[in-house]
Amino acid sequence: MAVETPERTSLTRRVGPAWRRLAGVRRGVQEMVFTATLYFVYDSSRLLASGNLDRAKARAEQLLDIERSIGIDWERALNTWFTHHDTIALLGCYWYSTAHYILTTAVLIWLYIKDRQAYLPARRALLVGTLLALALFLMLPTAPPRFMGYTDILALHSNQGWWGVDASAPRGLGTYTNELAAFPSLHCGWALWVAIQVHRNCRNWVVRTLAWMAAATTAIVVIGTGNHWVLDVIVGWMVIILGVVAVAAFTRSPESHGQPSTEPVRAPITEPLAEGDRP
Repeated sequence: MAVETPERTSLTRRVGPAWRRLAGVRRGVQEMVFTATLYFVYDSSRLLASGNLDRAKARAEQLLDIERSIGIDWERALNTWFTHHDTIALLGCYWYSTAHYILTTAVLIWLYIKDRQAYLPARRALLVGTLLALALFLMLPTAPPRFMGYTDILALHSNQGWWGVDASAPRGLGTYTNELAAFPSLHCGWALWVAIQVHRNCRNWVVRTLAWMAAATTAIVVIGTGNHWVLDVIVGWMVIILGVVAVAAFTRSPESHGQPSTEPVRAPITEPLAEGDRP
């Protein structure tokens, strides 16, 4: 039997925190790999969507007709504003190209390290929402605004970043994505997922506000740059909300499955009898 010595105790105290930090780094790398794999699978699967441009444009016209009928056809105004403000447009291009990777990965890592019980349903909701969006990509290929006469802001500023003039993809990778798989917007869906998870798991109101502002910024950027319709944004939010609701519905407490609670049973607290009340 090993004898605990002061030297051994001191070594354990030094190694323990270092090992936990190393484990945290490993978890972070795992989540980065998960996010990259999820996006790669989703983006690659979109290649299976139909490439019929005429049908995709007809579907885009149908979306625009719906928007006009309810007064939310804001694409032209936002796209024109981005076109006339180069600095805003360039910032929007960088946001469109990077934010959904960075923010989603960062929140996954944060949740994993902070609270595993919060992390697991959050990750499942992200996966379910992404799969729902993929189903819509495959069933309803839709042309983005930049194919319908709107200015392609990323193409306009492609010489100032790493994206190319085609598909708003990294330069040289435009042929590896389907430009007609734009309905719904997962940029916006993932941004809403980030806002929901931060709101649920962070008490700092400043951080919460920034998360919701990031989601709103993403919505403005994807429309203003000519990459998505307003309805793309709304449906992108809806698939993530459905993912969150579906996971919550199937994630139940032990009591709901007829299992006994793990909470310890405490004896009821009774007030001591007064002197005159004792038998």
